[in-house]
Amino acid sequence: MSEPRTRLGRIAILWRGDEAERRSATLATSRFKVVFAALADVGVDAEPVVYEDDVLDVVRAQLATFDGVLVWVNPIHEGRNRSNLDALLREAAARGVWVSAHPDVILKMGVKEVLHRTRMMSWGGDTALYRTIEAMRAEFPARLAAGPRVIKRNRGNGGQGVWKVEMLTSPYDRPMARVLDATKDVSEELALDEFLARCVEYFEDGCVIDQVFQARLGEGVARCYMAGDRCAGFGHQKVKALVDAPAARAEAGPRLYTSNADPRFQRLRRLMEDEWTPQLTALLDIPRRDLPMIWDADFMLGPPGDDGADGYVLGEINVSSVFPIPDEAPAEIARRVADRLRSKL
Repeated sequence: MSEPRTRLGRIAILWRGDEAERRSATLATSRFKVVFAALADVGVDAEPVVYEDDVLDVVRAQLATFDGVLVWVNPIHEGRNRSNLDALLREAAARGVWVSAHPDVILKMGVKEVLHRTRMMSWGGDTALYRTIEAMRAEFPARLAAGPRVIKRNRGNGGQGVWKVEMLTSPYDRPMARVLDATKDVSEELALDEFLARCVEYFEDGCVIDQVFQARLGEGVARCYMAGDRCAGFGHQKVKALVDAPAARAEAGPRLYTSNADPRFQRLRRLMEDEWTPQLTALLDIPRRDLPMIWDADFMLGPPGDDGADGYVLGEINVSSVFPIPDEAPAEIARRVADRLRSKL
């Protein structure tokens, strides 16, 4: 492809890494090399910036030289969170550096609380929110008595802080539960109050979300990748997390990526682009231009609608660090970055 005549600006791609990775990071060897290449094709110069908390001042100085930064950092990684990074990104944004995704946008749409805030949308369902452990102790048992529930900490990734909980019959006065950690293969049986004690630390993130368990989870999860407000592709995966049935667990495998033209997901694409994303941005007060350059929404299959079509139930929205991505997504990201930079010229 021919080199564009006009360069639109300089963008940093930032991710977390140690000193050795900082020394060795290049455009050609980075896991984001396809994104670097796509940005170059549309006239955007991009460079790697490798972050860790111990080089905060170095990264602050680096970001001051860029027009924008695309951030790929998980909310929780090896016991570390994003608090220092988010403060740095807010500083950079206040100085005029465009940040995607901005930490304030992440706090609106990239946390589990979004499941409660959007529960009345057609992707929603039976969802409760607890602000304190006292509220959870008071309200959760009655909901659990009606059937299995899924507990989710507000901020996390990789299934951390996600549990399937089922009430067990017990001859004792002490309620018992079967709990399955989304990061584990085997469930436990324990007193319900013991499980609730494990949840106390989750309130450091502001709240805990409680959803009804979706019985069709074993049929797989569809992930819709979005570049701003347009679909950039899909992923589909048969999952093990929170699935009890041995046959369904045996079918679990890696996520398979496909383009936004895949006929299996066109109804989901239309819903995301034409209905749900506009509703989401209006409900959360997020300007369209501030939507992340790449984000995704995970959907489980719900009960069929009156027309017989499968329902979709939102499981989570990922904003902080969406990668890997479908093959078509880097070009979509690059086009949106170019549009954003042009708007600043």
